Amino acid sequence: MGEHTAPLFPQEVIDEYAALGIDLPALFSAGHLGERMGVTIVEAAADRVVGTMPVEGNTQPYGLLHGGASAVLAETLGSIGSMLHGGANKIAVGVDLNCTHHRGVRNGLVTGVATPVHRGRSTATYEIVITDEQDKRVCTARLTCLLRDIPQPEAG
Repeated sequence: MGEHTAPLFPQEVIDEYAALGIDLPALFSAGHLGERMGVTIVEAAADRVVGTMPVEGNTQPYGLLHGGASAVLAETLGSIGSMLHGGANKIAVGVDLNCTHHRGVRNGLVTGVATPVHRGRSTATYEIVITDEQDKRVCTARLTCLLRDIPQPEAG
């Protein structure tokens, strides 16, 4: 659905995950639902995550951007922020997503920006604002993620 570029993770974060055997840019720039929908992460840090998604291919029967597509973009961006906040020893699991759709979009790219509302030890909540190419708000979302410890392999 479009060209994917490597997300802009801070180098120290890439190194932290690489030490655990995780290729962080590859994890968030390829594969699965986000790739099928054309989601591209263009900036990623615990304080701000930015991504884009094409409207084309992600519409409902009336030709407007599907609300579920906005939800996918929002949850993707908020989950990345939560994961980066939690650090390499935590996984972020979405437990609540709320989306308010403000206006329809028929073409172009939408851009989502996730910023933290709350960053604690066990949960993180992000507000995600999705805008169209004219910088008009399309959707406002809020995602809360549970931060769980990564299970450690048993010594054996």
